Amino acid sequence: MLEAAGLDEVTERAYRLLVRAGEAGVTDLAEELGITAEEAARALALMQGMGLVRDAEGRRFAPVAPDVALGPRLMRRQETIDWARQAVEQLAEEYRTSLRRRDADRLIEVLPSRAALREQVRHLQNSAREEVMYFCRAGHVVMPSQDNTEELDALGRGVDYRVIYERALLEEPGMVANVAYGIKLGERARAVRFLPVRMMIADRETALLPLVQHAGGRSGTTAALVRGSSLLDALIALFEAQWDRATPIRTLDDGQVIDAAPGCPLDADELYLLSLLVAGVPDKSIASQLGLSLRTVQRRVYHLMRLAGAQTRMQLAWHAARERWL
Repeated sequence: MLEAAGLDEVTERAYRLLVRAGEAGVTDLAEELGITAEEAARALALMQGMGLVRDAEGRRFAPVAPDVALGPRLMRRQETIDWARQAVEQLAEEYRTSLRRRDADRLIEVLPSRAALREQVRHLQNSAREEVMYFCRAGHVVMPSQDNTEELDALGRGVDYRVIYERALLEEPGMVANVAYGIKLGERARAVRFLPVRMMIADRETALLPLVQHAGGRSGTTAALVRGSSLLDALIALFEAQWDRATPIRTLDDGQVIDAAPGCPLDADELYLLSLLVAGVPDKSIASQLGLSLRTVQRRVYHLMRLAGAQTRMQLAWHAARERWL
């Protein structure tokens, strides 16, 4: 058990005997351990050299406390192991970088089917440690948003989700409620009029995106898995650019609106409605999603315009941005 500290089997047995007995001589060690006097003398010499024993009276030897004798030695060995592990990790990364330069297939892996794409969507979310970035376009290819239970699990682990929704997707039945539930669990959501591509990026290490946006049949869907490279850097930059220009989607959290500005005259329901308007969701879709009549939605929008002193919806959005209502 003490091989890591530099003791062979005989020396370890001799040291353990000394710890139990308190002190012993060469003859005592040889008799108790069933070894020759020469082997006992060699074990004692080794222990003396390692600082494990000290001289006692009558050519006998006493043990030094194990934590004093072995603790620093084990600590130094652990530090050496840690340094070696760091060196191995650095070499492994250099190896992977070199391999990627020589073999482009390791940078971009083509997934030939919808099933393979779906498997990777689940795997990347299940293995995500820190962050997932998503482009969600209208019309699902892999699975409906409601079936993406991996996101809920990842949010529960503390993974940061930043999701940009195409406005047409928010018009699909049930999507507003689904997005609201994700935001309640910690998702950060924004909306834009149009997204150029479907995409997911996990931990800034791997991106996943379909190669053909409008395949003739879903069974023929092909996608690319993009690993660390300049292409991945470009995809991350694309996401960040879209994120900066997208409109935040606010929703309710225990009756309150997340990040509502202090002094805002709107209540929680009014802020929720305003966030959908600014995100570009049409009145008819808002009415359907919220279970209201179209006339009720339009009446509430007009009420918001009066509060803001706005003549048009564009002026309402400008006033809301200036006053930091959203």
